[in-house]
Amino acid sequence: MKKTFTRSLLAAAVLGSAAVGAQAQSTVQVYGLIDMSVGSTKAPGGTSVTGVDSGRMSTSFYGFSGSEDLGSGLSAQFKIEGFFRGDTGEQARFNGDAQFSRTASVGLSHKDFGSINFGRTTTQLFISTLMFNAFGDSFGYSPATRHYFASGAGSVTGDSGWNDSVSYASPTLGGFRFGTSIATKESAAGVGNGGNWSVGVSYSGGPLAASLVYQNVKKDAAAPLADTETTQLGASYDFTVAKAFLQYGQVKNTTTLIKTDIVGAGVRVPLGAGAVIAQYGSMDLNVGADRDTVSLGYVHNLSRRTDVYAVFMHDKLEGLSAGRSYSVGIRHRF
Repeated sequence: MKKTFTRSLLAAAVLGSAAVGAQAQSTVQVYGLIDMSVGSTKAPGGTSVTGVDSGRMSTSFYGFSGSEDLGSGLSAQFKIEGFFRGDTGEQARFNGDAQFSRTASVGLSHKDFGSINFGRTTTQLFISTLMFNAFGDSFGYSPATRHYFASGAGSVTGDSGWNDSVSYASPTLGGFRFGTSIATKESAAGVGNGGNWSVGVSYSGGPLAASLVYQNVKKDAAAPLADTETTQLGASYDFTVAKAFLQYGQVKNTTTLIKTDIVGAGVRVPLGAGAVIAQYGSMDLNVGADRDTVSLGYVHNLSRRTDVYAVFMHDKLEGLSAGRSYSVGIRHRF
């Protein structure tokens, strides 16, 4: 009995040690951002709506991510992220949007070979778009983000994230990085004509950064907008006293035959504990109304995680009265 008891104690100690070791090699994080503001929104040709809004500068979201060290430079990783509307407490960006529409993926990462992820992942084009304009990923006020992803027939199809996708990102080599994404069709008969794919290469070295992205969308591209091909070139240069942004892209809708040239230029000027930001963007369509959008704002950092902002946007769609919007808000990262 003594021998049996001793063996049990040893086994329990070994298992406990293994569990502690496994926990030491694994990490899980909870994080997110909440953006709330008060202001007025008027779309071109529309009427003004005043109220409290969520996600005007950055879409509010929460997320869980983790990694496990598998040894020899290899690790497993996961990420699930969902949007929410802070003004109403509702899940997702809009009714009908999936709970984890920002990201839902699992994959492997190696320090020498890069990472591969499976699930719903952010597109190469969306990452490039937010990196090379002064307003980042703001669907409320970034001319670039609005023109590429939220301006009707001249915009891309397929959302800023793709379902059923496989994405690869290389390690950084000499300042260069390569990425590619593929989304399989997996749709019902008559919905879309196939899958999506994209490739992108970026460079970052010193004050200069640049990217070139191409994507082809046939999945989740319902008629009449349907399939699109998009090419985008972006660049930024940090002059220390100001950071300048440039973008040029072309969206070809292979179903409607609408071709759109999208041009953007912006600047971010540090000022005290914050920065003045300005961005201009234009959409030139071969068929349909052209669009010109200008946004101007100031962001003031209260801490590393919290900032307040004031922003104004003038949005002109050819043939309609100009849209004018403004917001005063706060963002908190957790």
